[in-house]
Amino acid sequence: MRPLLAERRGAMALTQVSSSKCCGGYQKVFEHDSTELKCKMKFAIYLPPKAESAKCPVLYWLSGLTCTEQNFITKAGSQQAASEHGIIIVAPDTSPRGCSIEGEDESWDFGTGAGFYVDATQDPWKTNYRMYSYVTEELPRLINSNFPADPEKMSISGHSMGGHGALICALKNPGKYKAVSAFAPICNPIQCAWGQKAFSGYLGPEKSTWEAYDSTVLAASYSGPELDILIDQGRDDQFLSASQLLPDNLIAACSEKKIPVVFRLQQGYDHSYYFIFSFINDHIKHHAKYLNA
Repeated sequence: MRPLLAERRGAMALTQVSSSKCCGGYQKVFEHDSTELKCKMKFAIYLPPKAESAKCPVLYWLSGLTCTEQNFITKAGSQQAASEHGIIIVAPDTSPRGCSIEGEDESWDFGTGAGFYVDATQDPWKTNYRMYSYVTEELPRLINSNFPADPEKMSISGHSMGGHGALICALKNPGKYKAVSAFAPICNPIQCAWGQKAFSGYLGPEKSTWEAYDSTVLAASYSGPELDILIDQGRDDQFLSASQLLPDNLIAACSEKKIPVVFRLQQGYDHSYYFIFSFINDHIKHHAKYLNA
């Protein structure tokens, strides 16, 4: 496969970090200077065999707390189904890196590796911590201008903090994403300890501003094209029992608004990538139904 990089006219500068043939296509990692995050960022991209000859739809994957672009591509086993369905999968990092912000590396659930897919409004985070705009605006522009991506066909998925990210991106942008799915998402962050810590740090003490990034609140006021949501949740997930995920609140909001949700509580599964690996094919099939329609 010819590398479809910055040689494309009008393309933004990318540096290829790695490339490995996988399931007939290529699993690659690139680095670029992010205008939104004001730092160097890496993202992973799987290019299926179909990308050699045609534009392909794009599934964006958002990872959870502490992850980089590596976790999904090495552990989820998504490449086979993406190859078969002709889908590009893009997996960004979970936060800005190396911004020399005081406190950014002090805890695993705030700062580095924990961007929570919001645009921060508070000092010292607001200059760099703009993951929402990065994921919904900058990254798709970068992908569409550098790779054989169909800009009209994108969808989004993620795990835990990234499941929260996927849900809010879809609910805040009616019609932008053809489908959305999530594994063990943080469904109602304004009501859980993880969300309250992150939102108070990034968005400040005014709780009304938090609601713009809470999928349960967003679902309750959603008006847009029908959005089919698929959620898998492990029944033995320690964070479910610790009330960090709160899926029942989202399901209630969706049923009130008649937003179709398939929620599957999977017996015996935990919060790990073993769980994601077990059901990733179902999720890619869910996205393919809408992306390849």
